[in-house]
Amino acid sequence: MDLIGCAVNAPLATYEKVYIWPLMTIKMDKGTGVVTSVPSDAPDDYAALMDLKNKKPMREKFNLTDEMVLPFEVVPIIDTPGLGTTPAPDLCKKEKVKSQNDKVKLEAIKHICYLEGFTKGKMIIGEHKGESVSKAKTLIKDMMIEKGWALAYSEPESKVMSRSGDECIVALCDQWFLNYGKEQWKAGVSAHLGNTMNCYAPATQKKFEETLDWFMSGHVQEAMVWAQNCLGIHNL
Repeated sequence: MDLIGCAVNAPLATYEKVYIWPLMTIKMDKGTGVVTSVPSDAPDDYAALMDLKNKKPMREKFNLTDEMVLPFEVVPIIDTPGLGTTPAPDLCKKEKVKSQNDKVKLEAIKHICYLEGFTKGKMIIGEHKGESVSKAKTLIKDMMIEKGWALAYSEPESKVMSRSGDECIVALCDQWFLNYGKEQWKAGVSAHLGNTMNCYAPATQKKFEETLDWFMSGHVQEAMVWAQNCLGIHNL
């Protein structure tokens, strides 16, 4: 709430200065809770824009002046075959979306806009004009990170809860795994187990030995190959 009405500069935006507006569908527990508004291709953003434009009491509720809202119009940035350059406004009007509260309609429209725009759309503005959206997205992301305008950010597809009842977040880090199928690795661990490590109970040591043998089995090695090839995780 403290940020609503603040003037900000949005990287690569056509407008030199924009204002922070309320968006009822935003998830406040994800990232910063602030996103760039793209009403040409994001139906939630278009609905929020029209709510503020058409409802003066709503602007007053959030202490937004007319100058913070009314001068701003939809800026086309992508041309998508079959949907044109303003798919979000066009589909919202076609489906008679009345406000941000029409969540079912907005979700259906968002699926169409995002899927079609990413797979078939071409940029019609900026440095990558004429490029496919799927290609330009990566190039623009890398450029923004390099310039210090953005940070890499990941989140689960849906809420993930731990056994302790805490909500999990993504740790963006360099991931490694031990290749348990390597004889050299097994030999080192076996030597430690036999000469240095005190298991106290013979049954415990036997379990360790059985586990080491299991690590060398075919299906475990296949799993390691799969992880290396499909997940791109470094092999240690």
